[in-house]
Amino acid sequence: QVQLVESGGGLVQAGGSLRLSCAASGSIISINAMGWYSQAPGKQRELVATITSGGSTIYADSVKGRFTISRDNAKNTVYLQMNYLKPEDTAVYYCNVDKGLALTGMLPFHFRDAWGQGTQVTVSS
Repeated sequence: QVQLVESGGGLVQAGGSLRLSCAASGSIISINAMGWYSQAPGKQRELVATITSGGSTIYADSVKGRFTISRDNAKNTVYLQMNYLKPEDTAVYYCNVDKGLALTGMLPFHFRDAWGQGTQVTVSS
């Protein structure tokens, strides 16, 4: 079973910074893309940023130049450095793995679309 655990959310003033972390665990052999999504109250979950195992990144237009996604493949961990935060960044941030390969006992299995439990980010004006 693959689990994603996020950390690093909190309350910050506008213009401040936060760093989110997400560690994937569970006898993982490989992970394709890891990403961050946000969901504000009353809104749909939307992409913030993704990064492939090779380091290619995609960012939402709203965060370009302010947020940086990175990952440590050896630790199966993805990070989101958030700078110059705005009140409109307030949301629950979810970590996602699009697909990967893991072991259950001695048997490999493919998994898809794994999500963390979410971490709250609140930016005050």
